[in-house]
Amino acid sequence: MPALDAYLKEMLSRKGSDLHIITGMPPRIRVYGKLENLNDQPLDAATVEALLQEICPPDRWQVYLRNHDLDFAHEIRGLARFRSNFLFNFFGMGAVFRQIPTKILTIEDLKLPPVLKEICHIPSGLVCVTGPTGSGKSTTLAAMIDYINSTEAKHIITIEDPIEFVHHDKKSTIIHREVGIHSESFARALQGAMKSDPDIVLIGEMRDLETIRLALTCATMGMLVFATLHTNNAPKTVDRIIDAFPADQQSQIRTMLAESIQAIVSQLLCRTADDKGRVASHEILLWTEGLPNTIREGQISNIRSIIEGNRSMGMCSMDSVLMKLYEQERITAFEAYMKASDKKVFVDLLPKEERASH
Repeated sequence: MPALDAYLKEMLSRKGSDLHIITGMPPRIRVYGKLENLNDQPLDAATVEALLQEICPPDRWQVYLRNHDLDFAHEIRGLARFRSNFLFNFFGMGAVFRQIPTKILTIEDLKLPPVLKEICHIPSGLVCVTGPTGSGKSTTLAAMIDYINSTEAKHIITIEDPIEFVHHDKKSTIIHREVGIHSESFARALQGAMKSDPDIVLIGEMRDLETIRLALTCATMGMLVFATLHTNNAPKTVDRIIDAFPADQQSQIRTMLAESIQAIVSQLLCRTADDKGRVASHEILLWTEGLPNTIREGQISNIRSIIEGNRSMGMCSMDSVLMKLYEQERITAFEAYMKASDKKVFVDLLPKEERASH
């Protein structure tokens, strides 16, 4: 057994989600959002290098030494998979490992909004699942793909860096492609996917201009495209996609986005009031007749009104869901305040001593 696996197993036994291995520091784990030391023994440079090299394929190790960054999946058979990010910093080598559960949880298991099932049945267009790093985007997307796999006969291609959740064919046929192994880039993999007769394409991350352009092209060609972005709400997602392009291309991209966008699901993880777990809060924007024109004309501020005016369709704003979680005593006022877009709505809920500093 690789020496690193002992750290990973201990992390799992303590209900951690991430393991941090950094030269000169003790190994640390993240438990319910907070970092804590796994032990008090700092890791020297030779130990860190040995830990990382032992689990890394030799050809990928050379890529890491050359680029000083590497993403790949590491697996402890029968227990869990881990998204591994190797890095260099001021002190030397390091890595962060995030648990990818072996079991794919369902939409019901995760207590996700039921409207996500309706989104899964959309025939074509772009669906963005957004949120900061560690907000559960991949877990939510895995649940949605599993639902499609269980209910429809579709050809699904996933493009990830690295592959996280592995789906086995049920009613659908699923092809997993990993950037760096099966294709040199997201853009090249998307170009290949266009020729492979997919019904659905999942893009692990829309991280550059060319990937965004090809994702929009696929969505307008009749495919259903799921993609992730590191944005906190629907208006910021629309802005991020458009702002990725030079000014002279933004009008065209705004039109493509207006024609293709079908839903934006934004997700944040909040610490529970008892400090023993986390609960997801969502903002959901769905297609309505007024949405394309709003995007085309650049009236992004109107998206808030569209969400508030169509709650009966399953739309919801992040702040309204945070307020509901607070009223249900599932999160604290401070947690709601910290995650809110419009903080003045929540500031009066804070205890006096906290209110003064905010």
